[in-house]
Amino acid sequence: MDTQEVRQFSPERLSHETLKMTLAEFLESDLEGYEYMEGELVPMPPTSLEHGYISVNLSSPLHLYVRENQLGRVLISDTGFRVGERMLVPDIAFISTDRLPDDQRETSPVPPDLAVEVVSPTDKLYQVEEKAFAYLEAGTQLVWVIKPPSKTVTVYRSETDITVLTRNDTLSGGEVVKGFSYEVAALFE
Repeated sequence: MDTQEVRQFSPERLSHETLKMTLAEFLESDLEGYEYMEGELVPMPPTSLEHGYISVNLSSPLHLYVRENQLGRVLISDTGFRVGERMLVPDIAFISTDRLPDDQRETSPVPPDLAVEVVSPTDKLYQVEEKAFAYLEAGTQLVWVIKPPSKTVTVYRSETDITVLTRNDTLSGGEVVKGFSYEVAALFE
């Protein structure tokens, strides 16, 4: 499929059929509102109000902490990251200063150091877990998956180091965002 063919697909048409393409074709297209996973486009519908305030509740203090300590950059959704043979758009991401790409006008060719996914009602949990493992496999050191219904955060450090935090726990940036911590309960306020 050439790029001209890809550009002719409307969002309405894409929502009714599966479109297969290569990562290069996806990167060359001007399609928005999708992630690219293993040859397929995955629609990213608009998020809920709950999703938005949870994201802000974490991204704001994380951004301030990273900026004050000159650790790197915090990025919000709509920022694409090349994660192996995928193009993913985490809800919140952190890239350390030493890993920031030179050209910041393009999607990031490197995965984030920290990726945060807020599970939406339209998300399939197995796909969110797949994304967490894809981030880790590509070199992301820490993944936080926030689950609003249970008010929990699943912390992925590796395929075998997975922890579930509840409202009584505190998120820690560990060695990835040194010194950063945030109460899990505060995410849902």
